[in-house]
Amino acid sequence: MSVLFLEYPKCSTCQKAKKWLTEQQVDFLDRHIVEENPTKEELSLWFQKSGLPLKKFFNTSGLMYKSLNLKERLPHLSEEEQISILSENGMLVKRPLIIGEDFVLVGFKENEWKEKLL
Repeated sequence: MSVLFLEYPKCSTCQKAKKWLTEQQVDFLDRHIVEENPTKEELSLWFQKSGLPLKKFFNTSGLMYKSLNLKERLPHLSEEEQISILSENGMLVKRPLIIGEDFVLVGFKENEWKEKLL
């Protein structure tokens, strides 16, 4: 099974997750989340596949999130508007992301990753 791994290489959590994937010999395709930002279509599909609230896809601790005042704005935006905002800048997207055939993992939670990937 091969999965898509979206990361920001300078992110320490992404580095830790990538190391874990390599150590566990998980086959993955690496994608830089800023250089190749997820599209609206990809984000919509991943959101549906994840079963998570859309808010979980936002990097709430990032500077971009704070500078755009998204904490205040998100509750008033439609899902379509939120997905559009996410598609505009990879730094807004929570990372790392793992996209499998029938699952999506947001953030690095080792136990969750073990369950889905091993």
